[in-house]
Amino acid sequence: MRHFVLRIWLVCFLILVWVLLWGQVTAGNVASGLAVALVITVLLPMPSVPVEGKLHPLSLLKLIVVVGYYLALSSFQVAWMAIRPGPPPLVAVLRANLPALKSDLVLALAVNIFNVIPGTIVLEIDQARRILYMHVIDVGSESTVQRFYRQVDQIQRLLVAAFERESDWQPSAERGAGHA
Repeated sequence: MRHFVLRIWLVCFLILVWVLLWGQVTAGNVASGLAVALVITVLLPMPSVPVEGKLHPLSLLKLIVVVGYYLALSSFQVAWMAIRPGPPPLVAVLRANLPALKSDLVLALAVNIFNVIPGTIVLEIDQARRILYMHVIDVGSESTVQRFYRQVDQIQRLLVAAFERESDWQPSAERGAGHA
């Protein structure tokens, strides 16, 4: 039943996107959107992503607030670096270990979070070892590097609290019970 409801939701979402792209709600746009949505979902289906944890709404809210704070703070920091006098900031590629993230879905969410925060961008993902290589702006001092690593650790803890608590974790059949 859940799979069917998700398929219907996807078709409706694709129809909505199609109508928004055309800019008018007409019977023709809705019908052509339905045709496009059915072609996409039937002929080009996405592989299912196993959901192995459980959502904790209060922890998710805390994650959203913290990420919002980092978005605002780093936006101001990057803007200040752009307009301040003096030499450009030092940049580096830093390795961030995320061993606590078990799910590929949550790892992908972590990558997206780091990519939207100004001043960082994920360059490479080592999926098997749960390592991200990130380009980071302003690594001119040991304190700014340590601040980056504290930010990574905090986001990792919040992601685990929101989606992958040990008490709720149920490995999917593809992953097997022996893998974490």
